[in-house]
Amino acid sequence: MPTTFWFLLLPGFSMMGLMSSIEPLRVANRFKDELYDWRLLSVDGGPVQASNGMSLNVESALDHDDWPHTVFVISGFEPLGGYSQPLSAWLHRLDREGVVIGAIDTGSFILAEAKLLDKQRITLHWEAINAFQERYPSLKVTQELFEIDGKRITTAGGTSTIDMMLTLIARDHGEPMAVKVSEQFVLGRIRSRQDHQRMQVTSRYGVHNKKLSQVIAEIERRSENPLTPQQLADLVQITPRQLERLFRQHLNDTPANFYLNLRLDKARQLLRQSDMSVLEVALACGFESSSYFSRRYRKRFQTSPSQDRHEHQ
Repeated sequence: MPTTFWFLLLPGFSMMGLMSSIEPLRVANRFKDELYDWRLLSVDGGPVQASNGMSLNVESALDHDDWPHTVFVISGFEPLGGYSQPLSAWLHRLDREGVVIGAIDTGSFILAEAKLLDKQRITLHWEAINAFQERYPSLKVTQELFEIDGKRITTAGGTSTIDMMLTLIARDHGEPMAVKVSEQFVLGRIRSRQDHQRMQVTSRYGVHNKKLSQVIAEIERRSENPLTPQQLADLVQITPRQLERLFRQHLNDTPANFYLNLRLDKARQLLRQSDMSVLEVALACGFESSSYFSRRYRKRFQTSPSQDRHEHQ
């Protein structure tokens, strides 16, 4: 019997995440018949529009009696817009039947909201991690490409979903089969879950100074409780004056301004991807005063935090 996958599409779902899930299964079936079967679902059985504007027909709604081996929830920029109590009840019924439940891209929000994540390692797209951690602070979130932990599978979406599916194919049918499938996609290698979601600091900022790269990495980790220039300099055993010279030489910026802009960028993500209040966002990004936060936000983005949220929605 083939291993069956169901893909539940929520409004605004990631088309890249869906295609990266199905195509490895299709190619595996080319090499050996009936290894995998799959089905597309929506909550009501009607077509679903993806984030790219394309609409897909599905094969069924949630009202059926057979069960798959694995079901994946696929969402996009506004995952909780597709959440409902009937959907939660359906997922809990799957769980009671022993079905493996997974999430692609931001689908982890749905599983968390349904209280189907507990002690498992979970991941999702890096851009949504801050909002996820603020909403579900007790859950263990990683920045891996994907996580396979018991009966829960989560992936960051995009091309990381291909690597996750190849890992499942290797587990079920051996590494040679996974390699053959991978070669059909002209992939240089199958990435492990520990590979980074984002480019390293050196690639993203074009910085090749080791001390400066270390400082930037620490800045990205410490947006909620910002470090002083002295503390940043102490991390790499240089003086604050030397650190400032490095920032000006390589980034044409100051450490303080770079840190501030990074925190403001994080604030914008939280405003657009969570229902946190402006004050809560300010505190989560290391601003002790909401008025100071609003002034800085307006100066950087030419709009107020509340107006930016409203216009984005």
